[in-house]
Parts: sequence; C-alpha cells; structure tokens
Amino acid sequence: MSIKVKYFGSLKLWVGRSEDELNFSVRISVKEAWQQVNSDKPMPVNTLSSVNFDYVDIDYMLNDGDELAFFPPVTGG
Repeated sequence: MSIKVKYFGSLKLWVGRSEDELNFSVRISVKEAWQQVNSDKPMPVNTLSSVNFDYVDIDYMLNDGDELAFFPPVTGG
C-alpha cells in the first residue's frame, strides 16, 4: 500500500520537505504514518491532519492511495 504525505506551513519548514511517499504492508494510523516518515521528530502538539481533504484524528486508519496532510495549528485574531 502507498500513500502521499504532505506538510504545510511551519511544519514544512520544520521537517525540511513538502511531501513524502510512504509504503506499508498493513494498515497504519495517521500517528504511525508520522512516526515512520519523521522518526527523529515527534509530532508537534495540536498538529492538524486530514485525509483526502477531510480532517481526521491521529487514530484514523489509512487506506491505500490516501493523501495525508499535516497542518500546524491555525491561530488568528
């Protein structure tokens, strides 16, 4: 199975790239996907994640062909 992982905003700068391609043999969660592609960096607190343009929590189980995106927390005033 394969998914595309994208990073936006300050997360893109923090991990040093805009996307990854992740291959796996069994279904994994959003959190496990982060750990596989960023084993040297913990997921920042309040990171938002989406799968196929819908927000999901970190326990969401990924499927083949999904597009996973990570966003820094949004603030404003």
